[in-house]
Amino acid sequence: MAKRFHVGRRIAASPERVWSLLTDASSYPDWNPSIVSIEGDMSMGSKVRLVSKVNPKRTFTLTATVGEPPNAMVWSDGMPFGLFTGERTFRLSAAERGTNFSMTEEFRGPLSGLITKAIPDMTDSFDHYADGLKAAAEQGGA
Repeated sequence: MAKRFHVGRRIAASPERVWSLLTDASSYPDWNPSIVSIEGDMSMGSKVRLVSKVNPKRTFTLTATVGEPPNAMVWSDGMPFGLFTGERTFRLSAAERGTNFSMTEEFRGPLSGLITKAIPDMTDSFDHYADGLKAAAEQGGA
């Protein structure tokens, strides 16, 4: 059974501005209160090392895959043979005077029922992430 978290925001900034924040790991500490640290290059196939406040004792090593900038990016991690996978999808679409932003994380696979019992509720973390991104993008102009 899959476990899923989702958040969305309307951001009064261009998709390019929002994308520049999402793909710049060095800027995350300035606007993202839900992380302890993040390192890596967010280009296609690159690895990102993330430590979140939800689970500060674990470093997640994620593979970043990027769709058509500035519209989509996916971070994924998992076990061999698809036994358990986690996938965070970021989507941006142009809207009147801004950008529609959404972020969804879904956990799947035969072992997901067991493993997701240990995953805490990430709703607040997702809200903090989206609110921080919105504030930073809007502060930086279109």
